[in-house]
Amino acid sequence: MQTWDAITSRRNVRTFADRPVAAADLDQILEAGRRSPSSQNWQPWDFILVTQREQLRELATVWRGAGHVAQPAATIVVVGPPADNEFHRAQFDLGQATMAMTLAAASLGIGSCHAGVADIQLARQLLGFPADRDWAFLVSLGYPADRPLTPIKTPRRRPFDQVVHCDHWA
Repeated sequence: MQTWDAITSRRNVRTFADRPVAAADLDQILEAGRRSPSSQNWQPWDFILVTQREQLRELATVWRGAGHVAQPAATIVVVGPPADNEFHRAQFDLGQATMAMTLAAASLGIGSCHAGVADIQLARQLLGFPADRDWAFLVSLGYPADRPLTPIKTPRRRPFDQVVHCDHWA
């Protein structure tokens, strides 16, 4: 899949087929996150790949909007430093890594959905990440149960001319 096709095909997938994702594909998705840009090449992220069904079910309880995490073939937990980190911008870098991974997944026909973590202590207990890391996002990965990823012709988005402002807000 070409880059533009991946961008226009990517959508949040919350219902996954009962089908594994190849380890090589998961590695490629993780590599996309690892290669993401970050402020001053700081690379504030660590990634925890979760594929065990029981652990996925438990992980789905760290936020009320993370129920989809119980069902996919895998979930990547993007872990970062606290919000008051020395650069005061790790969340932007973590977002870039998350987006790179979801686009890499889409290019492979693999669906994804992101979610936050409200109960960071439970997430730490389940995954064992250190106390000096207290920011986390979830990226569930699997093949869509309903329909494959294809370019979306008419996305439900605000019109282009309402979003893009040239030279000044008008």
